[in-house]
Amino acid sequence: MKQARSQIKRPAAANKRLPAVAGAPGEVRVISGKWRGRKLAVLDAAGLRPTTDRVKETLFNWLMHDISGAIVLDCFAGSGSLAIEALSRFAAKATLVERDTVVARHLQQNLQKLQCDNAQVVNQDCLSWLSGHATQQFSVVFIDPPFRQGLALDCCQALEQQQWLTQDALVYLETEKELLLTAVPANWRLIKEKIAGQLAYRLYQRG
Repeated sequence: MKQARSQIKRPAAANKRLPAVAGAPGEVRVISGKWRGRKLAVLDAAGLRPTTDRVKETLFNWLMHDISGAIVLDCFAGSGSLAIEALSRFAAKATLVERDTVVARHLQQNLQKLQCDNAQVVNQDCLSWLSGHATQQFSVVFIDPPFRQGLALDCCQALEQQQWLTQDALVYLETEKELLLTAVPANWRLIKEKIAGQLAYRLYQRG
């Protein structure tokens, strides 16, 4: 997935510019649904790391029976790949939170190209936004922050504590594989899990 989205200062190694997708720099592809096959440009921004097609396909196989009609939150949107894939598969609406102003503007442009009228881009630091009073509740949430910046578990806690989630919400979490998950809310049940190289990706259901 995604991006340079944290206010925390990154070490020098994390500031290197990375290709958006291995083998296809500068674009992401919609795998299925009404926009199947559409390719969208991705900015070459520091830390932006879209989810690979292989991982994305696995994720949406997991969500096959739950994405249509879902109210979606993409917490560290970056390329917007996950939210757009969900919208392509008939999610009811999506909110994409992106800290970087240039990336957020580009996200909005991509949504306009798709003539998407059921998504909004929030140009704000995700943890700051989640710390506020919940204005709505989400049934499917994607969390894929920059690795090794200490953002993933704080995001999980904020979602739970500030009541952003529906009673049985599904939460996708993509992190570095070595991250200890002791701070995941106790009422989240792990239902799917895979390791791919240096990353781990998991699906939780709120209980």
